[in-house]
Amino acid sequence: MPVSCGIYSFTGAKTLARNMSIQEFYNNTDLGPANLGQTFTNRLKDYMIQNTSLAMVPENGELQMEGIITDFRITQVAPTVSNDPSEITSAALSRLTVTVKVTYSNTLDEEMSFKDKTFSFYNDFDNELNFNDISDSAINTILDRIILDIFNASVAN
Repeated sequence: MPVSCGIYSFTGAKTLARNMSIQEFYNNTDLGPANLGQTFTNRLKDYMIQNTSLAMVPENGELQMEGIITDFRITQVAPTVSNDPSEITSAALSRLTVTVKVTYSNTLDEEMSFKDKTFSFYNDFDNELNFNDISDSAINTILDRIILDIFNASVAN
């Protein structure tokens, strides 16, 4: 006779909760696309639906998540050096970094909850590329990693 503990899944999610509510993540950045918060929220919900047995409810879920996107920044990395002192030093690569602050409440086990936890990831790209041409791909790569990190810190913890 098979025995099951009932809290593990093949995806790594382990919770006794039956449902989850995720509030819209607000985009609190100056540089990010206007729809970044909505895009992030929808992708996070989709990931949770696809990788857990949790039902999404509009509010007051047994598991609750909310947060804000706090940073969307492009910085220069990998500077290049010239032997000509009159030439301006430039960078060969730029780095796009996105940071999200998340509050997670597990109403069934408060010890699993966290408040204002920061998740951040980056993607480097060649400065010879036009950022507008690669931005969707770079943002998607970053959001995928942040969502995985949030999943691991919350329902897979």
